[in-house]
Amino acid sequence: MKALYKLWGYLEEILAGIFFVAGIVLIFYGVLMRYIFNEPQAWVEELARYAIIWGTFLGFGLALKHNQHIQVDILYDKLKPSMKRLLDLVATGLSIAFCVIYTYYGFVLVENRYTSGMVSLDIGIPMWIVYLVLPLSGILFLLRFVERLVNILRGKDEEYANPLT
Repeated sequence: MKALYKLWGYLEEILAGIFFVAGIVLIFYGVLMRYIFNEPQAWVEELARYAIIWGTFLGFGLALKHNQHIQVDILYDKLKPSMKRLLDLVATGLSIAFCVIYTYYGFVLVENRYTSGMVSLDIGIPMWIVYLVLPLSGILFLLRFVERLVNILRGKDEEYANPLT
């Protein structure tokens, strides 16, 4: 089980990283072609945008794993431990509900794009592939919230780990 958990974490990091790096490299290539060689490539901007969006959405669960999402905890820090636990349970439950709805409607959107046959303007990529990141990221995010819920129920403290160290 621990090996599967590690593999899942590595897969999230690698995929999010690959998409971000690909987006940055494509932007650099686009700038180079436009301003140095004076031959702009229309497909570069579109593909770079999709790569960065995929990297961002796949990074949601990774940020949650390392507890790096934005949070306002000025009042939370003043609560008693029992109230903190209750608030954590409620917030995580609502987050799980959000992820279920988000994932469901992500699948609906992908299905709509698939049946419509819509393709991107410059590259001609089927748009259902572009939108596929919505349900995929929703599932990954949902799994991270379920993991958080299990940790709360077990009484395990959250770690504020820095993923860069």
